[in-house]
Amino acid sequence: MDLLNTLVEKGLRRELPSREEALAVLATSDDELLDVVAAAGKVRRQWFGRRVKLNYLVNLKSGLCPEDCSYCSQRLGSKAEILKYTWLKPQEASQAAAAGVAGGAKRVCLVASGRGPTDRDVERVGKTIAAIKEQNEGVEVCACLGLLSDGQAERLKDAGADAYNHNLNTSEATYGQITRTHTYADRVDTVRKAHAAGLSACSGLIAGMGESDEDLVDVVYSLRELDPDSVPVNFLIPFEGTPLAKEWNLTPQRALRVLAMVRFVCPDVEVRLAGGREVHLRTLQPLALHLVNSIFLGDYLTSEGQAGQADLDMIADAGFEVEGAGTSTLPAHRSDVAASAVAAAAGRAGGMCGSAGAEAGCGSACGGCAGHAPQAGAAAPGAVPGAVPGAVPAQAGAGEVRPGLVAVRRRGAGTDLAPNA
Repeated sequence: MDLLNTLVEKGLRRELPSREEALAVLATSDDELLDVVAAAGKVRRQWFGRRVKLNYLVNLKSGLCPEDCSYCSQRLGSKAEILKYTWLKPQEASQAAAAGVAGGAKRVCLVASGRGPTDRDVERVGKTIAAIKEQNEGVEVCACLGLLSDGQAERLKDAGADAYNHNLNTSEATYGQITRTHTYADRVDTVRKAHAAGLSACSGLIAGMGESDEDLVDVVYSLRELDPDSVPVNFLIPFEGTPLAKEWNLTPQRALRVLAMVRFVCPDVEVRLAGGREVHLRTLQPLALHLVNSIFLGDYLTSEGQAGQADLDMIADAGFEVEGAGTSTLPAHRSDVAASAVAAAAGRAGGMCGSAGAEAGCGSACGGCAGHAPQAGAAAPGAVPGAVPGAVPAQAGAGEVRPGLVAVRRRGAGTDLAPNA
C-alpha cells in the first residue's frame, strides 16, 4: 500500500504524518491488518529494536476520588466493588515495588487517586520514593498523583522522581463529555509543569469510550505537540458501576489499528501498551509488541492483569527481549534532549537535581485510577449468570457487553495477598 510505504518513510525520518494519513490507518480493513502491523513494526524496530520495557504499578491510595471521570472505577459515585484504602506507608509501597522489580520491571509507577496532591502528600510520596530507591538499586520511579500545583513538580524531582504521568485521555472537543470536575486545559498544564521541572513527562490516551476516529487523531496529535517521552495507550475497561459500563466498542483488530496510528504519529517515543490490553487484545497481544515498546507487568490499579510470568513468556515467544536496567529506553537524540532539559531545570533550581530522568514515564488509565484486565478463571462483579468466568466468545465483537472479562483486583498492595508480578 502506498499509504503504508509513505508512513514508514515518514516514521524513519521522525516526520509528522498528515491527519488524513493517520485517519486512513484507523480506516484500514481487517484484511489489511497484518500489513499495517508490519509497517508500524519497521518504525518501532528502527528506534527501539526488539526491546520491551517493563513497568510496575503500585496503587498508593485507592478509591474515594472526588473527581467524576466517567471511565474511572474510583470516581465520585462509583459503585464498582474495588479495594478502597488510604495511603500506603513508605515501607509497604517499597515492598510492593520490589515484587515488580524482581519480575523484571525497570520502572515503578506510584499512583494515587484524587484531584491532586496536597503539599503534605508530596512530602509523603517523597519519602516513599526514597524508600523504593534505597531498597531497589537502579529502579526508575514515576509519580502519578493528579493535577499539580505550582512548585510540586520541582519538589517531586528533588525527592528523586524520574517522571510524572498525567494523561490527556481524549480530545479537547469531547473532554467535557467525559469529565466535568476539571478541564482538558488543567491536564495540559500539569504535563507542562512536569516538563518544566525536568521530569520525564508521560501522557497518553484512553480508546474505546465511544469517541470518533477524529477524536483519537486529535488527542494523539495534541500529545505529539506536548512531546512527552512516553505515551501510554489505554483501552477502556467498562467497569460495572461506572457511567461507561456498557461501552464495549473495541475489537482486537481495532485496538491494533489504534496502536499502529499512535506509533506512526509518535515514532521515536516510548509507546506503552497499558490498561485493558488483556481484555481487548486477548490472544492478539503478541502482535501488539510489534507496535509498542513498553508494557505493564502483572496487575493494575483496581483490576487484575495476566500473571507476570505469562507476560515474560509472551515477550520471549514473540522474539522480543526485556529491556535491562542499564539500557536507555529512548533513542539517543531524545535522551540528549531530555538530559539537557534536566540540566536546565536543575540550573533554575539553584543547582539542586534529582535523578537523571531521561527516559519514559508511566500511565494509569486516567492519571489517578485504572480499570484493566482479568485474571483467567476469576469471577467479576456483575458477571453474566451462568457464564464461564473469563471465557471469551470466539467471535466476540464490538458492542457486545462482556462484564465477565473484568476482574477486580483483590491482591497485592492494600491486601494481605501476594501480588501477581
